Amino acid sequence: MTRNPQVSGADRDDVQRWDDMYRSRDRIFSGNPNAVLVAEATDLPPGRALDVGCGEGADALWLARRGWQVTAADVSEIALRRAAAAATGVEGRVAWVRADLTTAPPPAGAFDLVSVHYFPLRRRPDHGALRGLLDAVAPGGTLLFATHALSDLVPRHEEGFDPADYYQPDDIARLLDPAWNVLINEARPRAAPRPAGTHHTHDAVLRALRLP
Repeated sequence: MTRNPQVSGADRDDVQRWDDMYRSRDRIFSGNPNAVLVAEATDLPPGRALDVGCGEGADALWLARRGWQVTAADVSEIALRRAAAAATGVEGRVAWVRADLTTAPPPAGAFDLVSVHYFPLRRRPDHGALRGLLDAVAPGGTLLFATHALSDLVPRHEEGFDPADYYQPDDIARLLDPAWNVLINEARPRAAPRPAGTHHTHDAVLRALRLP
């Protein structure tokens, strides 16, 4: 079931762009969970997880099938419908929520894992959207952030894309206060084939523990 049919505070053009992307093909992603999530979350005890920008739901379903209670959020209603349709064997363990977490922050201290994989999180002078995600991590919980390594990204001025406009793990690590312990901050070779038509050979990964 999806919640919030209207995305509060979201940019309508941005929502339409994501819906159009998902509408363009029957499936956009592989259906497999992100390799970084599998590598870094396998050893975590199940609890409450937030999947930021869940897309077609592979990460949320992987977590739920390992016993997590998952809130899976995305701005695209089409992506959420696909994810819910694939949600077999996880009854009652995933809430599919249509929400823009950059403008409507999640509840503070509510999640044992906040998972942010390849989510286009724009830098802001006040870091408001980022701080909302950080605040959502409960004491003793984990922030897991993964994106394409900066070395693999080039500006696409004709599309209005500049990699410098988006957070990388180093940016986030510098903003963490002493209540956090950075466990991993590194670039690593991708464990899965790079997306077709891209040069994404490395992931940039941040794993940080919010101290109890």
